[in-house]
Amino acid sequence: MDTIRYTADGPHRGPGRRALLAGGTGLLGLLVLGAAATTTVPRPGAAGSVAATPAATLRLGFFANLTHAPAFVGTANGLFARELAGSGTTLETSIFGAGPAAVEALNAGAIDAAYLGPNPAIAAFASSGGRGLRVVAGAAAGGAQLVVRAGITDAAALRGTTLATPQLGGTQDVALRTWLAARGLKNDLRGGEVSITPTANAQTLELFRSGAIDGAWLPEPWSSRLVLEAGATVLVDEAELWDGAETGAPGLFPTTVLAVSPDFAARHPSTVDALLRGHLAALDWINTAKRAEVLDTLNTQLAQLAGAALGPAVLERALDKLIFAPDPLAGAYPRLLANAVAASLAEPAGLDGLVDTSFLERARTARTAGGSGAAA
Repeated sequence: MDTIRYTADGPHRGPGRRALLAGGTGLLGLLVLGAAATTTVPRPGAAGSVAATPAATLRLGFFANLTHAPAFVGTANGLFARELAGSGTTLETSIFGAGPAAVEALNAGAIDAAYLGPNPAIAAFASSGGRGLRVVAGAAAGGAQLVVRAGITDAAALRGTTLATPQLGGTQDVALRTWLAARGLKNDLRGGEVSITPTANAQTLELFRSGAIDGAWLPEPWSSRLVLEAGATVLVDEAELWDGAETGAPGLFPTTVLAVSPDFAARHPSTVDALLRGHLAALDWINTAKRAEVLDTLNTQLAQLAGAALGPAVLERALDKLIFAPDPLAGAYPRLLANAVAASLAEPAGLDGLVDTSFLERARTARTAGGSGAAA
């Protein structure tokens, strides 16, 4: 299996490249990238004249982050490769540091599928007129918190503070801006009563330790790291903001989804079917394997892909906040888009066609028929 790492100076092959692309242009950048890249993505039906065949190679992108654990397990345990091997397809992986870079790669045809946050996926779909990608499954849900320095006990205490998010217009960035606005705290791209600084997660930890920022809205394991390694306290657990009306259960909200290129899916549907079977197998393993084995596998992958493993307490706390399941939780997407629009980070758009669960349904049927069972 070949791996490409997208670093600050471009993509590179080989295990020696550990530096990941830490930045990201966020949702506004995605709108530009998506609009510029749509000419590289055929219109729906453009691939209809080409006979559907298995792909020679599936190029899969994901992040070196715990919320992309199904990708870790699918590659490390050979689950993707096993499903793809039946049709002679090889797997090539690409490691990204942020959603915009992964979306740009999808639009440019550099990768065929990617694990992404829901907000970048929504932005890419909207900015490309529905041609940029399709969400075919969920991967992770939950696991995001606003953590702050000691002494900040309510929203009013945030006036005059500086908070961080992983990237402008990303899933946590929009969540923070929405929460602040709902509590009467002005914030916009030029500042406001609360300053929001999009910052790479590792840098956020160091800035918080030094006192340069007062808190951050972060996905796992970074919220757990600030709590356990830097003395932060939890002001908001995002799970408390979802009552289940959109997603079917209180506390449930999408964190990571699996998306594919529509053109690739049209040309190679059997390859996407195989990817989804591997994805379900990875989810099933995460949820049923011995806890110690899961922890060891995930930490080994984090050490290899991100350059450092997590402390046992951090990993345990982070996993307790996350749910790994294939439901894309599509009912949440209109709310996520509406929040981004209200924060002046997106334009209104239709989301019909963003989610395509047909591959997931076939994969579930195939796994059930094979006696291995589907992930819950």
